[in-house]
Amino acid sequence: MSDLRINKTVMGVYKKKNGKWYFQFMVKGERKHGLCDGAKNKQDAQSIEDTEKFILRQQQNGIIPKREKKIKFSSLIKLCEQYSMNNKKSYKNDIYTLKLLKNYFGDSICAQEILPKNIESFKTYLRVTRKNKNSTINRYLEILSKMFNLGISNKAVRSNPIEGVAFLKEENHKVRFLTKDEEIELFKAIEKTFVVTDKITRRKKEIQPYLYLKPIITWALHTGMRKNEILKCKKHYVNFEQRSIELLETKSGKSRKVPISDKLYKIIEEFWQKTPDSEYLILNPETDKPYVDIKKAFHAVLGIAKIKHFRFHDLRHTAATRMIAGGADLNTVKEILGHSSLAMLQRYVHVMPELKVRAIDILNSF
Repeated sequence: MSDLRINKTVMGVYKKKNGKWYFQFMVKGERKHGLCDGAKNKQDAQSIEDTEKFILRQQQNGIIPKREKKIKFSSLIKLCEQYSMNNKKSYKNDIYTLKLLKNYFGDSICAQEILPKNIESFKTYLRVTRKNKNSTINRYLEILSKMFNLGISNKAVRSNPIEGVAFLKEENHKVRFLTKDEEIELFKAIEKTFVVTDKITRRKKEIQPYLYLKPIITWALHTGMRKNEILKCKKHYVNFEQRSIELLETKSGKSRKVPISDKLYKIIEEFWQKTPDSEYLILNPETDKPYVDIKKAFHAVLGIAKIKHFRFHDLRHTAATRMIAGGADLNTVKEILGHSSLAMLQRYVHVMPELKVRAIDILNSF
């Protein structure tokens, strides 16, 4: 087969200075080029080219599917980053996960090279090396699956290898709420005084390092608001006349109003006076910005109070159970907490058997 030159481009088979043979041809306006892998001479190269032409014609006629174009795994990561930043409030968590995925699988690997067996190895790495819990591993797998599904939607890849991978069984988190005795011990721990040595004067002094948690935890117990809803609460959310907080940035994306109790009213007033020039109510005095997180300090006071298996989010559960136990109707509690349905509240009712007893006692009055 002789070489043809169209627009100064070699069409046919040709040999480069590296000693390897290549092909380049066009069928029905579709150009294709590549290495004649294994060709030792022009005849071998032409045979490979003929095979490639035959395959392309079969693909064009719909007899066989077209070969999938290789795409870098890093391209799917960028696709997922863009999606998360545009559509998710929790995109920062996704960015962290995507960075971990990139570090593990590498920059150069093609997305099509990642098979179920590679993902099983990734699961082992997370479980054995990083000591991650099953729930955390599943969250990583969910992001990985989302990456490939976005790739499929954008016609970058054809399949999702996660479909051949089993997710791990998660332990259902037991609904936990703070008892009155635990609450007393928790606030004692928060108010605890420590004697330390001043780094400059070298003199002994007393400090209360966790005291700043007291109004934050009280706020949670009096509203059932989520941690970030409290820490990122802005002043224009607060309406002192209506005694309410209108949350505009919520997990569900829907705004909701939360009533302000007498105790919380005083707390908000104090925060307001401490942060006259900020749009936020609660500021970290060391940064003059909202707290990024208070997890370390919260875990410390739980340890001092000897309260086990408790999370900050359980303060939300505590507020819910107390409202229900106090006789608030479920629909009102649903509106305050921002739940989408009453079914979300059933878990609180199940852990309060005294409500069932109270319901039966009502029948005694008839």
